[in-house]
Amino acid sequence: MRVLVTGSAGFIGARLSEMLLERGDEVVGLDNLNAYYDVSLKKARLERNLAHDAYRDVRISLEDSAALAELFAKSDFERVVNLAAQAGVRYSLENPRAYVESNVVGFLNLLECCKTHTVEHLVYASSSSVYGANTRMPFAVHHNVDHPLSMYAATKKSNELMAHVYSHLYRLPTTGLRFFTVYGPWGRPDMALFLFTRRILAGEPIDVYNYGAHKRDFTYVDDIVEGVIRALDRVPQPDPAWSGDAPDPASSSAPYRLYNIGNNRQEELLRYIEVLEQCLGRKAERNLLPLQPGDVPETFADVSALAKDVGYQPSTPIEVGVERFVTWYRDYYGV
Repeated sequence: MRVLVTGSAGFIGARLSEMLLERGDEVVGLDNLNAYYDVSLKKARLERNLAHDAYRDVRISLEDSAALAELFAKSDFERVVNLAAQAGVRYSLENPRAYVESNVVGFLNLLECCKTHTVEHLVYASSSSVYGANTRMPFAVHHNVDHPLSMYAATKKSNELMAHVYSHLYRLPTTGLRFFTVYGPWGRPDMALFLFTRRILAGEPIDVYNYGAHKRDFTYVDDIVEGVIRALDRVPQPDPAWSGDAPDPASSSAPYRLYNIGNNRQEELLRYIEVLEQCLGRKAERNLLPLQPGDVPETFADVSALAKDVGYQPSTPIEVGVERFVTWYRDYYGV
């Protein structure tokens, strides 16, 4: 297939592009290489794919509707995976407009292009953050998610609602994937594993929020990408059992689906840190801090729907995944 991957220089997007190329797909990678974090890391991720004959690299922002429309007119995409977004819960407290421009306006432009050019299937990144104030565990796609705690979460919930409108009005098949705390080699520098590793190796204390009481469904990047590809290959159909009298948020009378994509296992943050310490051979000095605004104390993904529909089965424990990250980090930064 010819697949458009947006956010192709990102952590997940670069690995997804690589795995699509390995199986024989043609990939067009779209990224604007913004400066939210180290651009040299993004370029290094891209280098792994640029040499491939079936890969084409384009520099466009989703907010640029004219450039995006021109790309679609020339490219005849069969399927689209949208991973481009302004990420980060904490940064959304400082710069909420960036999230509306990228995650809402940009996504609208993409929906319009997919509609106009009759794309077979749009898969897009949502987030576990949409569960917000929910406390019933594990989080399931059938639960109501109307109480977000950050602008980032609100924009991701908006994406799910916007996708449903286009699935309903224009029969555009859409699948939203709620990612749960993705980690692994080539990860984002603003995420905990990267920050902890850098500080521990530098002999600096690490900031541990919620006094270390966080629990997360840490999910290794290759498990995530395998799930994305499985979802991409399954074009959603209208759910014949869906009823407006008792509406299921995860499906619809339109070709629309939502799935959790996580490890289906909850880990304590302190255990995660212990594994990292073992891999680094160093103990961390911990600076225990209160819960930050916008953060949720715990996440835990019920992935039964994705397992049932596409055979998704995450298989990487944190002991293996963290070790692989540390090996990559030492090699990449020469530490």
